[in-house]
Amino acid sequence: MMRLRFVLTGLLGLAVFAVPVAAQNVAAGVTGAGEASFSGYANFSGVTLNGLELGQGLFIAQDGSAKGQFHAVLRGTSLLGQPQDITVEGQVSGGSVVGNGSVRFSGQATVTMGNGTLPVPGVPFVVTASTTSLGLVLNTTALPTATLTTGTITIN
Repeated sequence: MMRLRFVLTGLLGLAVFAVPVAAQNVAAGVTGAGEASFSGYANFSGVTLNGLELGQGLFIAQDGSAKGQFHAVLRGTSLLGQPQDITVEGQVSGGSVVGNGSVRFSGQATVTMGNGTLPVPGVPFVVTASTTSLGLVLNTTALPTATLTTGTITIN
């Protein structure tokens, strides 16, 4: 929970700093921090996932460009049955309003597998977020939709 507070504080700082810059031609602003559980079986690179922590703060412009951050910690279990957290640190570069109260945004992320291997930069990601759920695609791996269990996602 302490990590969640840290992420939320950082994202609030990003939002306060970015508001004057992003106020021009903004199609949507997205902020949020929370925890979510996957609706079905989730696996990423051999790690069975049971949920995630998320933090995001970004603005999507009317022209489809976007600026901001996306952070997720995928909570899982390794092939050896040990807890393993995969960290995704993303720079958002594009996005759109989906039209059903959801947004879609994308960019490049650094993925740290949490098993002692070096972080992998430049991993493409796509997020589809609503006020109650989050869908995440890392490279070509589409994870099942995760439903928010604590925290909030706000789309303005």
